[in-house]
Amino acid sequence: MNFPTTLEGLYIDGQWSAGGEHLRVINPATEALLTTVIGGDAEAVDRAVSAASRAFGAWSTTSGAERGAILRRIAAGVSAGRQQLMQLQATNNGKPLFEAAIDVDDVIATFEYYAGLAEGLDAAQDSPVALPSDGFSARLRREPCGVVGLIVPWNFPMVTTAWKLAPALAAGCCVVLKPSEVTPLPELELATIIAESGLPNGVFNLVCGTGMAVGAPLTADPRVAKISFTGSNAVGVQVMQSAAETVKGVSLELGGKSSLLVLADADLDLAVELACGGGFFNAGQMCSATSRVLVAQELAEAFLARLKSRAEAIRVADPFDPAVEMGALVNQAQYQRVLGHIDRGLSAGARLLCGGQRPAELPRGYFLQPTVFTDVPLDSELWCDEIFGPVICVRRFTSEAEAIALANDTPFGLVASVVSRDLVAAERVASALQAGLVWINAPQVIFPQTAWGGFKQSSIGRELGPWGLQAFQEVKHVIRGL
Repeated sequence: MNFPTTLEGLYIDGQWSAGGEHLRVINPATEALLTTVIGGDAEAVDRAVSAASRAFGAWSTTSGAERGAILRRIAAGVSAGRQQLMQLQATNNGKPLFEAAIDVDDVIATFEYYAGLAEGLDAAQDSPVALPSDGFSARLRREPCGVVGLIVPWNFPMVTTAWKLAPALAAGCCVVLKPSEVTPLPELELATIIAESGLPNGVFNLVCGTGMAVGAPLTADPRVAKISFTGSNAVGVQVMQSAAETVKGVSLELGGKSSLLVLADADLDLAVELACGGGFFNAGQMCSATSRVLVAQELAEAFLARLKSRAEAIRVADPFDPAVEMGALVNQAQYQRVLGHIDRGLSAGARLLCGGQRPAELPRGYFLQPTVFTDVPLDSELWCDEIFGPVICVRRFTSEAEAIALANDTPFGLVASVVSRDLVAAERVASALQAGLVWINAPQVIFPQTAWGGFKQSSIGRELGPWGLQAFQEVKHVIRGL
């Protein structure tokens, strides 16, 4: 794809413009400069929040039907631009085209889903509340919380944005979006589609920039009623600390160190495919990566042999290669970070089963072989920390109780997977796992209708489903004497 030398990185109050911050955008598969996005700083954030504040009064009083119609137009625009958005995802993020297609379809489904919820808001408003006294009546209203700041990561451009933006607009909030400075190109194209959807000026604003230049002033602005952030735990703590200064609402979607549990009666072929999907999809750059695989002792040798064979057969290639199965890591910093984890894991005594290096046939780009470790010490970085790369650690267990204890022994609690032919046992294990979402004999499918979020340090709040809409609403009760 060909890009202009520079791109405007600000969309504020219905107008595109350039700021003063230059963001170099790199193709992770070639290491070539794609373009430079001219993003913003605290001054741009101030203008964006001001525009959103001016627009809130009128937008917040529109009907759910009006908001739903606009969301459906956004979904239609994304559908019409599907091929271009897929190519932008692959070019800027490094993920294969087939993964990019899943992302774009998720964006469409999310806007359609929240269009439906928005259209149902009118009938549900002013719901009567039963009271124990005949002398009073009460009604419930759900109202938009105000101007919201949305800060999204680079691993799923547009997807995480849709998960936040669609319910925020459905609720009647006005938005300032900060996309990742690493992958702004798909987000800028999505913003172009949104700008043509009929939204009033100021309802949706976008400010490209770094966390320090844009994210920090957005979080600190007292006019912002809520921040919804997806990213690392370290930055999430900073967001929460800053938001506390003005006592604003916070939703956090943070890290994970999730497990896939392969019970003794599991289908081995299915277990291997789910392990590879959970560990190597998006080159392992997922908060939901099941990077810890727990295998029943009696299946371990056969499972490891099949996993090694399957991992070594995965074709790592340019995202546009028709035979590609795994693409590149997103940038040099992430590539070096993952290599550092691998080196320290080896030094700590973990056994490398396969991978761990750049594919010999790919001398350029941030490519890494699918990597599997065994005999990983329980206190090592590989076992405890979120690596965010194509690295799986396999450990044996001898009892169901041991497997559950190992899976739950983490400060995170985002997702988990269970593989078993015995559905009673699988359901029992799923119920015991401390995670917000558990898959049984299934890949990591996500639907707009089901909640996304986890236990412990993985999340505060939930996205998707009706809970995603409620995250951008305030509850008001009106009590009247009769």
